[in-house]
Amino acid sequence: MHLAWSSQDLAFRDEVRAFLAENLDAETRDATARMTSVYAPPPLSLAWQKKLHARGWAAPAWPVEHGGTDWTASQRYIFTRELTEAGAPPLSPMGLGMCGPVLIGHGTRAQQVRFLPPMLAGTELWCQGYSETESGSDLASLRMKAERAGEHLIVTGRKLWTTHANYADWIFALVRTSTLEKPQLGITFLLIDMKSPGVSVRPILSLSGEHVQNEVTFDAVSVPLENVVGQIDHGWTVAKYLMEFERGGSLYAPSILARLKSLRRHAPPAMRPRLAAIAADIATMDALELSFMARLSHGAAPGPMASALKVLGTELSQRLTELELEAGGLEAGVFQPHMVTPGGPVPGFTPPNHHQGIGPPTTAYAMPKYLNDRAGSIYAGTNEIQRNILWQALNRP
Repeated sequence: MHLAWSSQDLAFRDEVRAFLAENLDAETRDATARMTSVYAPPPLSLAWQKKLHARGWAAPAWPVEHGGTDWTASQRYIFTRELTEAGAPPLSPMGLGMCGPVLIGHGTRAQQVRFLPPMLAGTELWCQGYSETESGSDLASLRMKAERAGEHLIVTGRKLWTTHANYADWIFALVRTSTLEKPQLGITFLLIDMKSPGVSVRPILSLSGEHVQNEVTFDAVSVPLENVVGQIDHGWTVAKYLMEFERGGSLYAPSILARLKSLRRHAPPAMRPRLAAIAADIATMDALELSFMARLSHGAAPGPMASALKVLGTELSQRLTELELEAGGLEAGVFQPHMVTPGGPVPGFTPPNHHQGIGPPTTAYAMPKYLNDRAGSIYAGTNEIQRNILWQALNRP
């Protein structure tokens, strides 16, 4: 099989490279290289999103009529890879990668007009309200209630592990509007203004000390019915559509490969066989992602392949963090957030008067990245759940 980029693809690649050379400054590249979370801190990601938006490149996968591009699957792949290799920060996926596609596929025209433009421009930040105290992987067991009162729903309950809720303007949430025999029924997909009276946010600090996750409490929050996406009690269909994008809507291989290249520059010679082994696995995943993008370009839904890529991507990243931590040695155990780019504030940490640290920045990065990546096989549906989905797909009559 012969694989090669077309002349049009190569011309597009050169166009992207020229844009990056002009717009991606060294400070942003350096901050991105030091990221310890899968999420960039919002000030970093939003500043970059506004530059992409000015060029019309903030949401390549969206339809053109909503501000996206008419790029081919290969162009989207080239774009993602070039951004990653150049050191551009990732954009927040909650709006552009999750809620945006849902509104395009299931929202009303009024919802699209109201929410998509500021989402695209980065003037409104979104977070996701799915998990609860006893409803994580078993999401259908969620209990946060929404009771109808005239033309509003009154929402009461809590959501957990809500990424960047401390920054967000809006949250898309699953709420229970009815109690029916089948738990997947009676769930509604709802858009809630985070500035609404009765909404409060409490930080949940990660093992790395970063404030990225939150607990969000809703105390009789009034939400207009016009903010329901789809139909009341039938939000599970909308949620499943969104989860396919959450699990497989992004590429893992380019960013993991960029980290591997960085590790190779300072890893001891004894690690070379293991680096070669993981490089082969990354190349395999890269080929699978190319195949996946080709399917999407022909109108196919993400389907079970999204689950496969989520498992492969998160577990490869975890393997790489173990190698990064080993290469850092004892110096990797020193707590020095001032040497890296955390995914959010680090409460209680007072940086030293100087900007120097123990060891190089790659060493300071290793431990918090390792700790953050432990969540990779849990968020967006545990990898055990993803394997169940794949088994069911393979054994379906």
